[in-house]
Amino acid sequence: MVMRVGGLASGMEIEKIVEKLISAERIPLNRMEQDRIKLEWKRDAFREINTKLSELDNLIRNEMRYSTTYNSKAVSSSLKDAVTATATVNATNGTYLVRVDQLASSAINVSKNPIDIDPTQPLTAGEVIAFSTVNEEGEEEEYRYTIQAGDTLNTVMEKVSKDDNNVRMFYDEASKKVIMETTRTGNYNENGNEIIFEDTSFLATTLKMDMANEKGGNNAKFEYNNSGIIMESKTNSYTINGINLQFKNTTDGKNASLTIENDVEAAYEKIKNFVDKYNEVVEVLNSPQFEKIYRDYPPLTNEQKEEMSDKQIELWEKYAKSGLLRGEPVITNGLYSLRQSWYQKVEIDGEYTSLTQLGISTSPDYLDGGKLIIEDPDKLKDALRDNPEEVRQLFYNREEGESRGLINRLEDAVNKTMQQIGEKAGKASTLSLESYTLGKQMKELDERIEAFENRIERVEKRYWAQFTAMEKAISQMNQQSMMLLSQFGGGM
Repeated sequence: MVMRVGGLASGMEIEKIVEKLISAERIPLNRMEQDRIKLEWKRDAFREINTKLSELDNLIRNEMRYSTTYNSKAVSSSLKDAVTATATVNATNGTYLVRVDQLASSAINVSKNPIDIDPTQPLTAGEVIAFSTVNEEGEEEEYRYTIQAGDTLNTVMEKVSKDDNNVRMFYDEASKKVIMETTRTGNYNENGNEIIFEDTSFLATTLKMDMANEKGGNNAKFEYNNSGIIMESKTNSYTINGINLQFKNTTDGKNASLTIENDVEAAYEKIKNFVDKYNEVVEVLNSPQFEKIYRDYPPLTNEQKEEMSDKQIELWEKYAKSGLLRGEPVITNGLYSLRQSWYQKVEIDGEYTSLTQLGISTSPDYLDGGKLIIEDPDKLKDALRDNPEEVRQLFYNREEGESRGLINRLEDAVNKTMQQIGEKAGKASTLSLESYTLGKQMKELDERIEAFENRIERVEKRYWAQFTAMEKAISQMNQQSMMLLSQFGGGM
């Protein structure tokens, strides 16, 4: 380690001189660090674009691929307090009649008399709560719960209720009775009770329950389209001809009229939502191409930031980041690919072969980057009302070549652009810099920065060694001068 002498002999501020010399030496290093920061900014900007592209891709996958997006069904009911319904795309538009005579209900049994048990006190160990229920195949399944030391009525009923046995139990403080009921509706035991137990069991003798006291356990009963056939369901729902019926009450001998028609507004809103998301992506890709590049605003070094306020740093970096992605081929090519998805016709056996036939066009303003515009909403709604399946085929058709749907072509362009951006900027989860292009550049800069820092450290040591040697030489000369002066002075 070189001993540093700070100007005691020369009177010079050696430390400040060395700082200024090193500051001059660091200029190339500062530029490399600024280049490193710019690469990070560029990488993050690319990743933000990929996030937006991923959101568009998810919208395509989760909505624009499915028939329900273009062929939603709306169902209205004349007795909506008793019967409601939803419809799948396979349901035929029209009016359907439903008369509900009986709702499906759960079976319930209650102690005949109050029981003389504190539900919080331990029961006699070894007693068994046993009962059976009937499964889907009409077979009895028995469940047994042996009371353990320390078990109370509450803890045992909790075990029963949590078990997979289609039954729950609880104690009513006001009546001092136990209530036992099925957790499902419907009649599973055509010849008897839903909850079955012996007359000599713990349920009968201790909890005062009687199988004859059971109520409910009924199937829903209804008539469809005046068919004269009473249909049954173990639940208060039933699916027929693509119509999902929901029973809320009986109809008192009347028919509920269910009208099914295309839900044009819902389909329109989904397509509009897709157009908005697409335009958002176009904006993210297109706007950087018109940003001005401010070459006089390089990234700030840490030393520069220490001399500035947070607001000044924010404003500076706003200009420093402007134009980062301007002219980037992966962005301009991706934007071009997205636009091209809409221009070619889709050759399918149908009335619609292009977006313009649905009242949708691309913006004529080149600054918009090819955003979509729903110019004629009524035209789109009419198409969704009259030919929803053909609209779907125009948007989504997995065939290759000229028959490929517009959404499929767009998805191809989106995935290709995302892949190219990923190769250039990696993902947020990517740890290795060597796995993407910008990362390799950052790693190369890191190595150059490290080498340059080592060089500066050696230069600083050399400067201190030279100034220390100078100080020592001056000190020796001063000592010699003092000796000479003392000798001359001693001879007078």
